[in-house]
Amino acid sequence: MKLSWLSAQQIRNGATTRRSYAKLASRQLLSALIAGLMLGGAGSPVFAQQPGGSPPAGEQQQRPPLPTPQSPEQNRPSQDPNAATQQPNPAYGPAPANPPIPVALGVYQHRYNRAPKPFPNLIAPYRPIEIPGVTLANSPRVDQLVQNGKLQLTLQDAVELSLENSMDIVVQRYNTWFGDTDILQTEGGGLPFGVSGAAIRQSTANIPFLNYDPLITASAFLDNRRTAVNNPFISGTGTTNGTAASLGSHTATYNSAYTEGFSTGTTFNVAWDNSRSSSSSAFNFFNPVVQSSLTIGFTQQLLNGFGRFANRRNIMIAKNNRKLADLVFTQQAITTVTNTVTAYWELVYATEAVRVQEQAVTVSTKLYNDNRKQLEIGTLAPLDVTRAEAQLATDRQNLILAQTVKLQDEQVLKNALSKDPLATNLVNVEIMPLDKPTPPEAIEAPTFEDAVKEAFSKRPDLQQQALNVTNAGIDAKATANALLPIATLQAQYSSSGLAGNSSIPGVTTTIPGTNIVGANGQPVTVLDATGTPVEIFEPQSTTATAGVNHAGLGDSQSQIFHNTFPSYTVGLNLQLPLRNRQAQATNQRAMLQLRQIEAQMQQLKNAALLDVRNTYIALQQDRARVQAASKARELQQQTFDAEQKRYQLGASTVYNVILTQRDLITAQGNELRALADLVEAKAGYERAVGRTLEVNRVTIADAKHGQVERDTLIPGTMNGQVVGTEKLWTGSPAASAGQK
Repeated sequence: MKLSWLSAQQIRNGATTRRSYAKLASRQLLSALIAGLMLGGAGSPVFAQQPGGSPPAGEQQQRPPLPTPQSPEQNRPSQDPNAATQQPNPAYGPAPANPPIPVALGVYQHRYNRAPKPFPNLIAPYRPIEIPGVTLANSPRVDQLVQNGKLQLTLQDAVELSLENSMDIVVQRYNTWFGDTDILQTEGGGLPFGVSGAAIRQSTANIPFLNYDPLITASAFLDNRRTAVNNPFISGTGTTNGTAASLGSHTATYNSAYTEGFSTGTTFNVAWDNSRSSSSSAFNFFNPVVQSSLTIGFTQQLLNGFGRFANRRNIMIAKNNRKLADLVFTQQAITTVTNTVTAYWELVYATEAVRVQEQAVTVSTKLYNDNRKQLEIGTLAPLDVTRAEAQLATDRQNLILAQTVKLQDEQVLKNALSKDPLATNLVNVEIMPLDKPTPPEAIEAPTFEDAVKEAFSKRPDLQQQALNVTNAGIDAKATANALLPIATLQAQYSSSGLAGNSSIPGVTTTIPGTNIVGANGQPVTVLDATGTPVEIFEPQSTTATAGVNHAGLGDSQSQIFHNTFPSYTVGLNLQLPLRNRQAQATNQRAMLQLRQIEAQMQQLKNAALLDVRNTYIALQQDRARVQAASKARELQQQTFDAEQKRYQLGASTVYNVILTQRDLITAQGNELRALADLVEAKAGYERAVGRTLEVNRVTIADAKHGQVERDTLIPGTMNGQVVGTEKLWTGSPAASAGQK
């Protein structure tokens, strides 16, 4: 068999011994292997061998060049807009499309700060509203992105899937709705329960309670009874024949009242009471009798509990905590997006690392097999075979580690993208990331000071703490009001009415009544003109009834509104605790909590500054690291090309070519690692300055009818800052609270 790749120098020197022929034959086979490997790219290496025979004489003068590994930039599709037939590279996804619509996270999908209206459905406020159940199934987008058993993802797809399916988002969304219920609770006069992240859940000030919801009270009673009477004369029941007298009565009572409290410290009440009763007693002027009264009164706090601020303190705290809940949710969304971006790029790198290690194992396997054959024919020392076998074992170990890391990173990303990672449509699906890391444009602020200013104005955790400072100032001011004594002014006006059926008297007649008896029980007698004893009788007058005068509820109401029987009451109630230790302790604790929260604000600012500093440095350093890695890869490419030319001229060995090729693959891996670290550092910097949602086109708000609110990324915010917190960074928190 003729050797096809003899160099011209070797032919001239005649150095064509058997050992040289064997080495050249192995060089030919290994060159073919490298060519197939590099042509195969990330797939299985191609081992192509021509049938026996010599190539033409013209091809024997120089070895064919080995293919050069391409960098990731060379693999990407062309960005030339003038290219007529530009096709996207399947390994790197489709060509860029129009930016997608911002992803709405649906915080305002439901409004739980509003109660059902009583009109036109009067029973609506007394029936529970329906709360939708939790959806634990993965979003349909998962099935749409699965093709041929692989979940093909761009970075934006991963972000959207994580926001749609993250259980952290699902759980945290309820915190904002808890804030809605607190507003509803406090506007009715109750105490808020608080939300996650709120340092001040409710005011601790001991201020008289007010119910802001109007309260109507109505009662109706019927009472019918017969009562035994021991003294019939006093009770007016008359005499009885040795049996107990009884008094019968029937009473019907109808009362109603209206009460409402106002934020000025005022309580207003109206009572309308009516009763109708009848009795067998002879002493009642009216029988039956109707009694009515209309009472109007109010109470006003003059010291403790006076004014709108003191009585609206919990409403202000609840509204601030609702904004705070939005910011807590925003922080969770930022964390979810940042973790997803990091997990995505880690999987990208892990996938590339597996490819690199597979290539290394392929090259090491071929080198080991070739050296073993040369050992069998006696052209190679055993030490070279041992060295190749050790390298193969190391590369296989590295491949196993790379595959393990890839599987772990894939599961991490699956957990981030799904509510149920064990769903049948996802559990056995391989994730194929379509985007590759590219050096981003400069996103850093011009100076570190500008970056810190941006972070102070946009970071949700700082805005949360600013609202905590505001609420602490509200509570401190309210507890100062609660130090005052309780002075309550009371005023009441009442008008009464009394009416009923009464008899019209007629002619009065006198008849002898009961005879008069003496001490001995015998009738007392007197002598008449003839001297005859005559018994003495007590005269008894009776008046005949000429008719009945009928009067009832209408007459009693007429007396009320004509102010026939008015009454006026004015009073002042003063409660003066002599030492007031409980109120002092509450106020001092509230002030201490305010100072602590202010100190925590500075603590958070310092932590934010350090976070921005670290991410700012990391981003700049990783950008320089990418440039260095790219330069190292280019130089390694040149080294490989030079070693390839030396090999073609017979001045190098296959082992050296393989080593330089392996170094080139390692340099490519280092470049990919640097690129992945750079894009992760970009995500970290965006998180540190509060840009994450804006950069990834995410909004946590949506309109009432499902339309995305595009004028703001965060509900209750403007220009990246919560509305109402613009002045919280300067001045006294208590003063800021007082302005509310």
